[in-house]
Amino acid sequence: MDDCLQRLIDRIDSGEELQNLIPSQRISKLVRIRLEMQAPYISKWPQALSIQAHPLNVSTSFKQRAMLVDEIWHAADYEASDVDWYVKRTVLGGIYSTTEIYMLTDSSPEFHDTWLFLDDRVKDAFDLKKTIQEAKYLAEAVGAGMGSSLQGFVSRVLRRGN
Repeated sequence: MDDCLQRLIDRIDSGEELQNLIPSQRISKLVRIRLEMQAPYISKWPQALSIQAHPLNVSTSFKQRAMLVDEIWHAADYEASDVDWYVKRTVLGGIYSTTEIYMLTDSSPEFHDTWLFLDDRVKDAFDLKKTIQEAKYLAEAVGAGMGSSLQGFVSRVLRRGN
């Protein structure tokens, strides 16, 4: 895991593969690069996941996964402040993990279906972010409208009371 993370960092540092990609494409690309490193070991990967999930290994596995997710977010150059730092990483961790599990059952040539699955999950995550942002704007607008209406109502009531 550490070796694969370092190889991913080396590819990120070269910078060539990420130029001209929007953040969602960068994330898909980086997750794919990292998961492709596991392809030669795919027949043994369920056993590796089992070892990672062993109680004695969970803290190390969690730390490795957190470092991976951080590297991908930093490389995606996605520093928007509208989504909480922890939420972004949790979502990406979920995308990575579900794609990794999907990959274990994928029998398509060169994991073609896995990469489609990955792209769809990243798209879903970015669409969800957009939906949450739109809901936030709507709530703010409704809140502002209700606030001024409520303020006007309270002012009228208080004037009548005087």
